[in-house]
Amino acid sequence: MSQSSLDDDELFGEAANEMRTDVEESLAEARNALPAADSVWDVEADNTLGVLNSLKTALDVGDAEDHLRDAKKWYTMGERADAFEDADDLAEEIETIADLIDDVDDAREQVGDLTATIPQLRSTLEEFEGEDGADAEADGDADAEAEA
Repeated sequence: MSQSSLDDDELFGEAANEMRTDVEESLAEARNALPAADSVWDVEADNTLGVLNSLKTALDVGDAEDHLRDAKKWYTMGERADAFEDADDLAEEIETIADLIDDVDDAREQVGDLTATIPQLRSTLEEFEGEDGADAEADGDADAEAEA
């Protein structure tokens, strides 16, 4: 084996290690960018809309998607170059984080829908209560006139 071939193998090995490290670092950054469990569970507000807005804010995945994309990019390059001896753990971690980001995004969307719906529902209920009160008042007036 020539010296050049030995150097190329050594360089390839270094590059493979650096790619794996890049994937691992990007996955760690994605994990860290996800919301903390307590920030989703413990929200404080004065009313339902405030709670929903706080929850929607807490469900922001931040830069997690960008970090996951970087991890996927380096992982794909490493896989295509056959640079990883065993990368099953990386593939599983990528899938786990991608699924979690999807779940958080879905929850955020549902909370957003509720945030848009609750004020209208409140308004409709207030109108209904007002009509109910007006009907009761009209019935009371009619009863008073009949007694007189």
